[in-house]
Amino acid sequence: MNIVRIATVALAFATLASAPSFGQQTVRLTNVCELSGPGTTAGTLWRNGVNLAIKEINAQGGILGRKIEITTVDTQTKPDVAKSLAEKMLDEKPYVMLGPVFSGSVKVNMVVAEQAGIPQFMGGEAADLTLQGNPFLFRTAFSQATGMPKVAAWIANGLKAKTIALVWINNDFGKGGRDAVKRELAARGVNVVADISTEPAAADYAAAVVRAKQSGADALFAYLTEEESARLLIELRKQGYDKPIVGETTIMGQKVIELAGGAAEGVRGHVGLTVDAPVPLIQAFAKRYLDEYKSASDHNGMKGYTAVYFVKAVTEKLGKFDPKAFAAAMKGLKLSAKDHPGILMDVSFDDKGDIDRESFLVEVKNGKQTVIEVLPPLGKK
Repeated sequence: MNIVRIATVALAFATLASAPSFGQQTVRLTNVCELSGPGTTAGTLWRNGVNLAIKEINAQGGILGRKIEITTVDTQTKPDVAKSLAEKMLDEKPYVMLGPVFSGSVKVNMVVAEQAGIPQFMGGEAADLTLQGNPFLFRTAFSQATGMPKVAAWIANGLKAKTIALVWINNDFGKGGRDAVKRELAARGVNVVADISTEPAAADYAAAVVRAKQSGADALFAYLTEEESARLLIELRKQGYDKPIVGETTIMGQKVIELAGGAAEGVRGHVGLTVDAPVPLIQAFAKRYLDEYKSASDHNGMKGYTAVYFVKAVTEKLGKFDPKAFAAAMKGLKLSAKDHPGILMDVSFDDKGDIDRESFLVEVKNGKQTVIEVLPPLGKK
């Protein structure tokens, strides 16, 4: 039997009803993620990270002696599909649900997992996701409420910008980020002089760039998803934009660098996860991912990979497979990378499911992220 089984949306509905009953030697996970539509890049990297972790864990004997069995399904980057798939996947009685990556899809399918009492590790970063009192929802990356204070502080104190043009994507992810960074910038005396909304899957950013240039801002802060970020960068360089370009996580991602080419050079900002971090466990992961998939990972691959290792670490602490006990154990949890190398860095979770750990200020140089400063966890400041 193949331990990792991937189903497309087209096949998922047809096959779930006849899914086999797995014995005591396996543990069932489900992965609901974006494998087509605007979220393809992020979802594919997430899935690859998940599958790499499962391959490694199963090769080492699994979790408490059980091999991991997973079904992966495609949301098409559509929230309604994400919710329907989550409902269907519950027929397989998963121990833990993984995904989605996009916040809008998380917002609707997290209710399904909560009602079923199933822990969920998601990739969404919208600040409000963990503010709704869902005791089964956990992050694999910083929320915007954690990341934005760090990047806003650097814009004000490191870049010494007084004014900024803000370009953001008009979806749940973008709206949450825009609100969070505006609030943090205002608190530090940085004035947003151009507030520019763009649509998901937009192909033309000429007008947005013209508005940013005309604003005369000291710098530009971009908060879009991966493919849109690449298109924006290309247009900025095409129009000769010469002010600093700053972002938070996505615009410095490896896939953006690959798509934008030279247009990504010099972009700076804050990232919670990067394969270029000067951390031996992360560097080893980056090599294994590259060997496995013949392409570089980014933060999405790291999020998916660590999600599975979080499942392993918590279950082994409990000594049993109990979803409700698992969720309770996550509250206030601290995990050491020394004891659990697969989590890559020391982490802690608060009572809302938010994550805290070291993070990084980076600049894109010679086609990759270069770490210019390591920032401590917020809890250690």
